[in-house]
Amino acid sequence: MNSSTDPVDEKLPVGKLAALGMQHVLVMYAGAIAVPLIIGGALNLAKSDIAFLISADLFCCGLVTLIQSLGFWKFGIRMPVMMGVTFAAVGPMVAMAGNPQLTIVHIYGAVIVSGIFCVFAAPYMSRLMRFFPPVVTGTVISVIGISLMGVGINWAAGGQPVIGTLVDGVFTKIPNPDYGSPTSLGIALVVLISILLITKYVKGFIANISVLSGMIIGFIIAMGMGKISFYGLGNAEWFAFIRPFHYGWPKFDIGSILSMCLVMIVTMIESTGMFIALGEIVGKKIDDKTLARGLRVDGLGSVIGGIFNTFPYTSFSQNVGLVGVTGVRSRYVCAAAGVILMLFGLFPKMAHVAASIPQFVLGGAGIVMFGMVAATGIKILSKVDFQHNRNNLFIVAVSFGAGMIPIVAPTFFDKMPVFLSTILHSGILLASSMAVLLNLFFNGKGSSEDSRSHALAAAQSSDH
Repeated sequence: MNSSTDPVDEKLPVGKLAALGMQHVLVMYAGAIAVPLIIGGALNLAKSDIAFLISADLFCCGLVTLIQSLGFWKFGIRMPVMMGVTFAAVGPMVAMAGNPQLTIVHIYGAVIVSGIFCVFAAPYMSRLMRFFPPVVTGTVISVIGISLMGVGINWAAGGQPVIGTLVDGVFTKIPNPDYGSPTSLGIALVVLISILLITKYVKGFIANISVLSGMIIGFIIAMGMGKISFYGLGNAEWFAFIRPFHYGWPKFDIGSILSMCLVMIVTMIESTGMFIALGEIVGKKIDDKTLARGLRVDGLGSVIGGIFNTFPYTSFSQNVGLVGVTGVRSRYVCAAAGVILMLFGLFPKMAHVAASIPQFVLGGAGIVMFGMVAATGIKILSKVDFQHNRNNLFIVAVSFGAGMIPIVAPTFFDKMPVFLSTILHSGILLASSMAVLLNLFFNGKGSSEDSRSHALAAAQSSDH
């Protein structure tokens, strides 16, 4: 590589791009298909329609990832970012699905309008950079990692304690009989140990795909134990075209639109934390314009999602952790992953094989990746002056406490008004809001230039 080339802009050989891209795809695949499964079930759609939603979602995941990582005009942060459907939108969309006066095209109408709102709001949201000095940034990124750790832990145990399944065409929740089984935990541990051993003892390209290698080892073990099922592969189509407005032209409901616009505000705040975290990991300066380009893609992706029969998009934080684990900072890796996802959407048999990977295989990798996000936040906090400004301790302490509420006490806010649920059940949003407000109270506003200078200095001192 030319020494003058930024690692983020490094163009790797096709073979390496394919392997590293597949690693990103497998890490985010379970999350990518979860929302279509939930919403399709809530709408009581037929199995064929749910399969179509998954294909449409994978196709759009890939397309929006390409826009975000490669960029054009004022869109795209041009960093290694993977895009997927935001879970913040699940609650409002399930509520819409439960309203007999609304249909799936009303959901798509709300998604499209909220996406347009996000595109125009992005430049204003990006000006929040001045409110993210190191004490806020480090706190938010740490809480993001800790919040995600629950996902990795549940993966290692075999999924969620309660799972959704289709029973006679109806999406039903039942206890997961395999949750926490010795087999699941054992294979997750093997994956984790494999990743650590490869990282320590292997050099070069194989070390860069340590997560993929660990998952392959876990997959082979699971297959040998008869834990892999390819049921339905024979019935999956070879090719499926994703037709825009498959269910008809979108319809618009004011209440649904307002709730989805609120979701987009939450998404932009969470994305701001993700992008700052990624900037620290890859050593890239995140200024107002860069952040605005990234946030616009959240909106554009949602417009694309509404057109192509899927849902709002945001950056996937598990892939931010993967960048930290592998040390590979090239945005073209995520572009390659975007191409793979689009192929998965167009060729359902490929998607079916990837979907056969058990969640406990992902679990060992998830613990490493999500822990890496938290560790990045701790690294930023290590540069904060706690000795001469003890108020910073209060900012971190109270913000961590606020961020933990939805994690340790999920029903804490259940008696609050329903329209606040999207805000109050996001630990990342609670921690971000609390850290920003307490920093303003104790330390004043500061300047965006101070935050930028810190981000650049931290990146230059990084030992990636």
